[in-house]
Amino acid sequence: MRKSIFKLAAVSVAMSALSVSAPAFAQEEAAEEASGPFTLTGGIAVVTDYRFRGVSLSDKDIAVQPYVTLKHESGFYAGVWASNLAENAGDDLEVDLYAGFSGGDAVTYDIGATYYVYPGVSSFNYVEFTGKLGTTVGPATIGGQLSYVPSQDNTGNSDNVYLATNAAVAIPNTPITLTGSVGLEDGAFTAGSSKIDWSLGATAAVSGFTLGVAYVDTDRRSTFAFKDSAAGVVFTLAYGF
Repeated sequence: MRKSIFKLAAVSVAMSALSVSAPAFAQEEAAEEASGPFTLTGGIAVVTDYRFRGVSLSDKDIAVQPYVTLKHESGFYAGVWASNLAENAGDDLEVDLYAGFSGGDAVTYDIGATYYVYPGVSSFNYVEFTGKLGTTVGPATIGGQLSYVPSQDNTGNSDNVYLATNAAVAIPNTPITLTGSVGLEDGAFTAGSSKIDWSLGATAAVSGFTLGVAYVDTDRRSTFAFKDSAAGVVFTLAYGF
């Protein structure tokens, strides 16, 4: 399970976990290969630390994260994403089932839902709804996200809200893109108190692969286990099709 989050759950109430990056929908970039009205994309990433909204869910160990998404030309999409986690109660796998609708030109939008599944421990499963907006300003692409976890048995009958913004700036005449994000979380998964997370990094497209590095941190040492929420540097190697 999401070990670091369940350390938090022990402090607050018996609830499920929360999963940048989750991953929910709108996954890693991939080259699209059209086939009629449907487009199938997918890929796999290896990260040195699975960070979800600033918190390590792999105890700062390596995680492997494959995904596949099927999208219709209307804008509807559905897919699955997975990752290994730090072992907890014999369960070390997270599977995210997501679906939604996206589109737009000058301003893009993405509205969908993710069902977080923990095989073998269904009492930790939960659903989250997310809306995203994005646009381009000069050389920068900026976006905003609002995610909401409604009150469920698996969240201790309490809800959770996550508000975030992100930006990416491509460096001209190079394969490098600078990235950054800031998020604010409030609700069940922060033990009734807010948490801020932020990241600053860069990605580079090299021979069909995407290389990435990011500095990630949070402001909540007292809520999460220290080593899981403390600052860290995450390296990524990803390949998409």
